Amino acid sequence: MNNKKPTVFIVGAGPGDPELLTLKAARALAFADVVLIDDLVNPAVLAHCPSTVRIIPVGKRGGCVSTPQSFINKLIVKEAQHGNTVVRLKGGDPAIFSRAGEEIAAIVEARLTYEIVPGITSASAAAAACGVPLTDRAAGHGVAFVTGHPAPGAPPVDWAALLASRVTLALYMVVGRAAEIVAALQAAGAAEDVPCAVVANASGENARQLVCTLATLTHRLIAEEIPSPAIVMIGEAMASVALSTVGEHADASGELKRVQKR
Repeated sequence: MNNKKPTVFIVGAGPGDPELLTLKAARALAFADVVLIDDLVNPAVLAHCPSTVRIIPVGKRGGCVSTPQSFINKLIVKEAQHGNTVVRLKGGDPAIFSRAGEEIAAIVEARLTYEIVPGITSASAAAAACGVPLTDRAAGHGVAFVTGHPAPGAPPVDWAALLASRVTLALYMVVGRAAEIVAALQAAGAAEDVPCAVVANASGENARQLVCTLATLTHRLIAEEIPSPAIVMIGEAMASVALSTVGEHADASGELKRVQKR
């Protein structure tokens, strides 16, 4: 940590497995007077907090009743101004699709000090669960993190540019928009047989995985009732998923599929 202890820690709790919490995140939790915790955070990580800590749920999930972001911003500032050390605890990495920028803006406006503590993002955990890398020198020299829920009014994703770059696509929060995104990728020139891997609840006890192609992605998500949150990884780097673990089989169409419950 810094020599001057920040008033607010914006902490990534990792993808679900409490053992994937970083040592620095555990130390930040040990300082906490107040923890504002997201829905997707495994509550087991709160074991690192002092017994006097106050835990405030401030969940935000698509399709569910969510805490307004403006309220979260005000609550962070209010608690810190009252002299509390605040930990804003987010699933995954707080710098990836977590709206941390809005919280930081409120903290800075209030002239408070803060520190970001990175966490393991769910795309990394998803690739690890499949036993494959997100990037590969021969099949994918980069990775692009893309959200399925851009801000209202944001410019559309340039799928053609992403496909031309031949990077692995790691798509967050896309289960409900899979058909729309698949259609956009196909319209941008994506081949139907591009390999895809999907991991729901990556690193969690109820993690599920499946392997398919772009052409069958939407059908597979529905047929296997894959829940959110799930990471969809698309690209040639995913071609080796089928070779990475046991428990695979070919379905009636001859397509390799693996669905795993833990």
